[in-house]
Amino acid sequence: MGILLLTSITACLALLDITAKSVIEGYMTRKEERTACKGKVILRKVYNRGFCMNLLEERPEAVKYASAYAAVLLTIYQLFTLMQKKHRVKKIGLSLMTAGAWSNTFDRWLRGYVIDYVGFQTRWEKITKLTFNLGDFFLGAGSILVMLCTLFHSRKK
Repeated sequence: MGILLLTSITACLALLDITAKSVIEGYMTRKEERTACKGKVILRKVYNRGFCMNLLEERPEAVKYASAYAAVLLTIYQLFTLMQKKHRVKKIGLSLMTAGAWSNTFDRWLRGYVIDYVGFQTRWEKITKLTFNLGDFFLGAGSILVMLCTLFHSRKK
């Protein structure tokens, strides 16, 4: 897969999440919940001023700068990896991670918080209360792909 294609996919995925956050911001109140998929998926608007699960929410400036720093480093690593001939799955994983990182960083710098909007109905109340955004899913899926590539690559040696 080419550099141009994967960087375009990265940008499109980041813009998709930024657009979804803007729609949620404009059309839902913070107390409102809507369900989809027979009640299994919950749409709600949650402001997250920290990292994952509001970690360091009392230090929003540190979170903002750390997020930008991590997004820049991840982008540089992604670009170096994209210039290599092999590692297709790793390239896809890094593209997903970079999209999620920039989407959440954009929110932190523009709004001062990240908008999360997707939750899942489960038997466990604490898990049901967790709320994510597409960028979080991109980060998670990309991380899994990169970890799997690293594991299988190290086993080959």
